[in-house]
Amino acid sequence: MLDLFSEEAPWSEPLAEGAVILRRRARDEANTLMALVTEIAAKNPFYHRITPGGHRMSVAMTNCGDFGWSTDSRGYQYSERDSMTGHRWPGMPELFRQMATICAAEAGFTHFTPDACLINRYEPGAKLTLHQDKDEQDLTQPIVSVSLGLPAVFQFGGFERGDATQRVLLEHGDIVVWGGPSRLCYHGILPLKPGLHPLTGAFRYNLTFRRAFR
Repeated sequence: MLDLFSEEAPWSEPLAEGAVILRRRARDEANTLMALVTEIAAKNPFYHRITPGGHRMSVAMTNCGDFGWSTDSRGYQYSERDSMTGHRWPGMPELFRQMATICAAEAGFTHFTPDACLINRYEPGAKLTLHQDKDEQDLTQPIVSVSLGLPAVFQFGGFERGDATQRVLLEHGDIVVWGGPSRLCYHGILPLKPGLHPLTGAFRYNLTFRRAFR
């Protein structure tokens, strides 16, 4: 496992055509990012959403930005307000927006400006089954995903759920960007293993930036 406190500089690791891992890219900003996550969660707490099929998600979620993503008995949707509270989602911090835009450009996707940030909190055993991100209007826009805290195994596959997947370890500060030919690839997170991280404790946090509407 990589040493989280090493001085080794960030580097890029190709994942697939149109997909790249920016290793340790968010490491230097991690403390500030987590402080901002705490502020967002104070306004809109983490909650385990219920899927249209009636299942409780193992991942707890909140959102920030002009729009937020959620799931309930009606399906999956982006909206300006949290359907549970009726309140608007907390605004997206400028650091979040800048990081997503800059990292998208580093991966070859210029002019990306996110209007939604999904923030997932994983506890031991939590997972995200293989899925496609396809609720956004403009699928030419990439996904930018920031990992903070405990390491997790990321699965990245093809265009069918049953396609073979790559399994790569994502560690604290890693950022994955995918779009273009890889935009609709299935992906997920294997069950999180127990651990303790000096910044996030027993949790992993994932910030996922999208452009929900044109």
